[in-house]
Amino acid sequence: MTDKSDRSEDPNDEVGYHVEVGSYDVADAVLLPGNPERVDKITALWDDYEEVAHHREYRTATGSYDDAPISVTSTGIGSPSAAIAVEELARAGVDTFVRVGSCGAIQPGMDVGDLVITTGAVRQEGTSDEYVREDYPAAADGEVVSALVAAAERLGYDYHTGVTMSADSFYAGQGRPGFEGFEAAGSDELVAELRDANVKNIEMEASAILTIANVYGLRAGAVCSVYANRVTGEFRTEGESRAAETASLAVTLLARMDEVKREAGADRWHAGLSL
Repeated sequence: MTDKSDRSEDPNDEVGYHVEVGSYDVADAVLLPGNPERVDKITALWDDYEEVAHHREYRTATGSYDDAPISVTSTGIGSPSAAIAVEELARAGVDTFVRVGSCGAIQPGMDVGDLVITTGAVRQEGTSDEYVREDYPAAADGEVVSALVAAAERLGYDYHTGVTMSADSFYAGQGRPGFEGFEAAGSDELVAELRDANVKNIEMEASAILTIANVYGLRAGAVCSVYANRVTGEFRTEGESRAAETASLAVTLLARMDEVKREAGADRWHAGLSL
């Protein structure tokens, strides 16, 4: 564990100012839940783990799952804090990020407890705009998407793949009424417009994580459990452990993909290479 007694705000310091981890504290692949309490639910699935840092909303643990090294860092709510986690973890040597969260589904036929594996995201958050032009795509890495799909298939969990919308607010930005019934301009049409465009779900961090990872040449993806269906009005906190297990197994599969790539002398994993 890195000595954190002399912390610095210098972004080039070996220990992140916010996450308080260095290169010896984390694996190459890190799961990114929002809620710090979700860290315990994720690590309960692993073979072993050790908590290595906890500062503000950023709680980090490192261990192994199916013999693959793996870490988890909570990001808190929203893209600004998630971006800080990606920045500081990247400086610690992390090259693969998998958001593990919850979401609201906006398409019919998506049940509470199902998983949504993001292939790309609508950037309706402002954080990624500060990194790159607004028409730059928030695309999930193909290897991460493949690993998440393979993991969900092996575990037998119901899942959907497609485009996610990431908002900057839970209420107005997601078409919900605010205090005393306040309605933001266009909020009454937001969900319907997204549904017509075949967007699958709404959450608050994926697009920033995907965009920043792409800008830096890193791998990123997202898997969220459906807590609410905005079509039916149903809401339950269900499927959290399924998302966590799927993401953890995906990290193991990514490690195997990387090994196969090295043996084959390939730059990218593809369907012609077998796991």
